[in-house]
Amino acid sequence: MSAHEFAARLRRRERILGYWSVLDSPVSTEWLAHVGWDYIALDVQHGLIGYSGMVAGLTAIDASGSAVGLVRVEANDVTAIGRALDAGAAGVIVPMVNDADEAAKAVAAGRYPPAGIRSYGPMRAQLRIGPRPADADRDTVILAMIETPGGLANVETICAVQGLDGVYIGPSDLRLALGGAHSQDPAVDDEFEAALKRVREAAANAGIAAGIHTPDGTTAARRLSEGFTFATVASDLVHLKLASAAHLKAATDG
Repeated sequence: MSAHEFAARLRRRERILGYWSVLDSPVSTEWLAHVGWDYIALDVQHGLIGYSGMVAGLTAIDASGSAVGLVRVEANDVTAIGRALDAGAAGVIVPMVNDADEAAKAVAAGRYPPAGIRSYGPMRAQLRIGPRPADADRDTVILAMIETPGGLANVETICAVQGLDGVYIGPSDLRLALGGAHSQDPAVDDEFEAALKRVREAAANAGIAAGIHTPDGTTAARRLSEGFTFATVASDLVHLKLASAAHLKAATDG
């Protein structure tokens, strides 16, 4: 799938599925990109991926010819966003967005003048996206994470920001923001589900995409059925551990 097609599908609020990668392992990332996911998201915020690892990971994803590469950048910063897009990301997921001003800042960082303030230097991006600024603006997506008390309180105005393509829920931080004692605390389940509904509805009313991170395919399917338009599953590190532990248990029990 091309970045152009991906952006169009996301903006049409079509059903999209992706996978999360935290490991700086281009070969395994390339394998994951061939599985059939619509996108692979490289986590530069919390993952073990530096700049060279991000470039190698995006190159590996592109080799599949089917998935596109997204990057969760480390911060809502014009340099971080620009470097990810210059490296060839089809879009960025921007963490810790608290209000409409911060969402507008993220959008501006990802768009060339006059729509934004992105500096021109598409070192690798021009191979697949652009190189004309107008084409790049059309074919890259900017997603704001809703995961803080401010982000939830201001989600309606965030979703209304011109040029924002979608919102993306970080469930661990959101659960903590709602008063959870840990990232999976069931004590705030009711508040958490109400928050998800609020985000879904705000995105739908604004006509933008609504996404969420999920631990497994079953949960992803449920969230999509509830009204989310895209969902990401787990991570390579989590699944590596789970698969290894399952095989160890089977061998030990057997």
